[in-house]
Amino acid sequence: MLKCSTSLWSADLANLASEIRRVAPFSEMFHLDVADGHYVKNLLFFPDQVRALRPHTTLPLEVHLMTVNPLDWIEPFVDAGADRVIFCLDATGDPTGVITAIKARGKAVGVSLSIAQPVEAVMPILDRLDTLTIIGTELGIKGASMDPRVPNKIREARKAIAKRNLSVEIQADGGIRRETVPLIKAAGADYIVPGSLMFKENPETMRRWLAAC
Repeated sequence: MLKCSTSLWSADLANLASEIRRVAPFSEMFHLDVADGHYVKNLLFFPDQVRALRPHTTLPLEVHLMTVNPLDWIEPFVDAGADRVIFCLDATGDPTGVITAIKARGKAVGVSLSIAQPVEAVMPILDRLDTLTIIGTELGIKGASMDPRVPNKIREARKAIAKRNLSVEIQADGGIRRETVPLIKAAGADYIVPGSLMFKENPETMRRWLAAC
């Protein structure tokens, strides 16, 4: 069954603690998009916010660094309570250095691939990852439709992971809708990053549907 790393960007941002408690029973993890206003033209979640939210759940918190210079943000977010750090592959010229820094803090590490990036781009570092995030929409945009190439990218990644006998989990992020989830599941993803699907619907009902789809 697909697991849920629930995106807090779609929660009621004025009541994040209560929103976390409401959907935690139907989530495996919480996903926090971090935007610095440079890599994408948004400002989203920051270290003190993660620190404030950390006491409200025992579930893992993963931060997705949609930032330039991701190396600069590892320490602040890990110190704040992040359990997993995902960075954008095209945001750094030294992905190995970023991975090493995250692992040095004992945290899980992931890389995200934008719509334009092929799966081949991550092959040199695939064996060092815990998570590979396939982005389905332009980063920093809510409510967009999933790019139709996403299922094939997931299949390609799944094949490469199996060929190397790795345990990397595949996560689909962006355009997570009732009509796209079955395609993502059939392609071989392990996780989805639901936003409105979790917060705008009854989460218990949604999770039952997810188990049956």
